[in-house]
Amino acid sequence: MYRKIINKLKDKKIAILGFGREGKSTYKFIRKYLPEKELTILDINEINITDQYTNVITGKTYLKNLDIYDFIIKTPGISLKDIKDSNILNKITSQLELLLEVYKDNVIGITGTKGKSTTSSLLYEVIKKQKESVYLLGNIGTPVFDNIEEYNKDTILVVEMSSHQLEYIKVSPHIAIILNLFEDHLDHAGTLEHYHANKMNIFKYQTKKDYSLYAEDNFYLNERINSYNYQGIKYSIRFDDKYPKKNGVQIHDKNIILNDETLYEDKDRFLKGEHNLKNIMFVVTVAKILGLDLEQASQIIYKFKGLKYRMEYIGTYDNISYYNDTIATIPEATINAIKTIKNVDTLIFGGMDRKIDYKDFILFLKASSINNFICMPSTGTKIGKILERETKKNIYFVDNLEDAYKISKEKTEKDKSCLLSPAASSYEYFKNFEEKGKIFERLVKKG
Repeated sequence: MYRKIINKLKDKKIAILGFGREGKSTYKFIRKYLPEKELTILDINEINITDQYTNVITGKTYLKNLDIYDFIIKTPGISLKDIKDSNILNKITSQLELLLEVYKDNVIGITGTKGKSTTSSLLYEVIKKQKESVYLLGNIGTPVFDNIEEYNKDTILVVEMSSHQLEYIKVSPHIAIILNLFEDHLDHAGTLEHYHANKMNIFKYQTKKDYSLYAEDNFYLNERINSYNYQGIKYSIRFDDKYPKKNGVQIHDKNIILNDETLYEDKDRFLKGEHNLKNIMFVVTVAKILGLDLEQASQIIYKFKGLKYRMEYIGTYDNISYYNDTIATIPEATINAIKTIKNVDTLIFGGMDRKIDYKDFILFLKASSINNFICMPSTGTKIGKILERETKKNIYFVDNLEDAYKISKEKTEKDKSCLLSPAASSYEYFKNFEEKGKIFERLVKKG
């Protein structure tokens, strides 16, 4: 089926916009099947390409003259929020859209402001146990073209989809999940309205034969569901048992119920926290839709230990337990981590300022039992100054993780925990959240 993509591209004038991981994957895919096709690669950074059939345009003017191409295959991280020309925007496509055009019926798409990676990974593990051919792809790290030759008519593709990836698509997956909508990525999207609209594209182009799973008790999400006639078969996920409804997935006596059927009994699981039980609700609902054995699915869920850098327990040193939660890039994720770990005495937080509203987060921190706040630039510094004025808690300002760790080691009460959970993106001073997490883990283990 992937040859349909090649046939679509072979006679078109193509630009690859952005040459990061996904851009390189697109280039490799096209070159494998169209080795002499003329291509243009556009990126603000310098690119070392010696291919005689490839033109390279770099520097500050790399977004000029986009209208001359038939297809612009865009890397997700590049923002086009300042481009208003519909003639250009209509030419934007992506690996994800090209995949959906030929494999839509095989795709389970997962998006949301938080919980995407955990839910995608857990769902992949559950399906992998019972199906022969399944891949975990997308925003979690593997471009969808990387293994495309191996996909067959029975392959299931679990694809984590960011708002960046969903922004310009005009095809939606067969099974689509929106875990939640909060405030995030305003630096890329420009407005909250645009950011949420990008997310909703995962439902927008579904048919009456597709499935739409969403959190009914999320304000932003429920409001959008009620204001637009999405065509997919809807399954509402609600974290209470207030009322039964058709295709309503709810909690009853801590178990997950669908139309009076118990899908999952919540016993001892490694994946702690109420927010993770919500993620599990989506996973078992998909398992039900796919006709999987729910008992087998439950056994995988009980044993799933979660993702690295998501409330990851590093160890206990000098009677202080250290947790690494650098994947928490919004305040709601940090709040969930604090609620789950419970005995946090020191919080290290702060990162890139993406114009998110932190009012509720500040109120939560003020009311919490946390005694020590170690504040890193830029958001941590701003929030720390407010906490310094309005609380009697211990506030420390640092510029790097080394100093943050030293203070945590000195100030955290014995038999309690220190949590690194930024509530912001790590890009300002680190390559990504993984780099930040690795540095912190190394500091803690080194002592």
